[in-house]
Amino acid sequence: MTFFKSRLTASMFAMMSISFWGVSFVSTKAVLGKLDPYSLLVIRFGIGAIFLLLLLLLQRHRLFVSIKYIPHLVVLGIVGVFVHQLLQATALLTIDASSAGWLISISPIFTVILSILFLHEKISFSKGIGMVLAILGVLLVTTARNGQSFQITLNLGFLLMILSTLNWAVYSVLLKSLKIPYPPIVITFYMSLCGLILTTPFLFRNRGWEALSLLTKSEWAHLLFLGVFVSGVAYWYWAKALEVLEAVKVSMFLYLEPIATLIAAVLLLQEKIFLLSVAGGIIIIIGVIIVNGQLVPMLLRFFKKKRL
Repeated sequence: MTFFKSRLTASMFAMMSISFWGVSFVSTKAVLGKLDPYSLLVIRFGIGAIFLLLLLLLQRHRLFVSIKYIPHLVVLGIVGVFVHQLLQATALLTIDASSAGWLISISPIFTVILSILFLHEKISFSKGIGMVLAILGVLLVTTARNGQSFQITLNLGFLLMILSTLNWAVYSVLLKSLKIPYPPIVITFYMSLCGLILTTPFLFRNRGWEALSLLTKSEWAHLLFLGVFVSGVAYWYWAKALEVLEAVKVSMFLYLEPIATLIAAVLLLQEKIFLLSVAGGIIIIIGVIIVNGQLVPMLLRFFKKKRL
């Protein structure tokens, strides 16, 4: 019973992380009109690091980290925080938030690919079909954003977004395999601090602080959400989920992220959602479910019960 509860709790942590990240595309899009991607990331990481530090002090966690694990934390900070968030923020300069949310759902496919390459797992026929479906879904999403007829119109923003999904798969596998013996909140704090240190020089280069006075109350609310819940709580909860569940199982929750993004984009940004884009998103989700081996066994069990 305790084992079941721990896995259920881990699943809830992963779901909450996905919900925050799904909305993050909308909040990021809302402030990119006034802040460049680097300045946005500096403020996010700064708010996130301060929030996590306060939590650490309130919960009386030790901030000391063995020098042996500093390289691990730096690598995680670069891959999972700095590079990942920079790719997404830059991509959102040229694509809408809902498309970004759909595209991030192909990350589990890359998780499977990494398992094949580094863990020598074999790809089954069903996984191959799932990957083809997901790629088709991506093509539908990328060509439907302006209500256009189907044609290949991949741009830099979509390519960067897809690259960020590969980057996230690498991060999740690393976080699981490195097994750093510290609480997830401590790991997340140092990752956020690493992201802050790496992006701060760009803030001075771009004089990003000059745009802060132009932000409205609504845009500041988006920044606080990005800092506290997206850069802080979501990364913390994702690490807590990976403590209990396998990386591939946790990555399955990414299927829900496009739904959160879609709802937030419609409600907060008044973005138009086209039928072809929705169809592409559904195909992506079906594809990644097949890749992770969930849909086919479920259908087999269903038809077996029907025969009985």
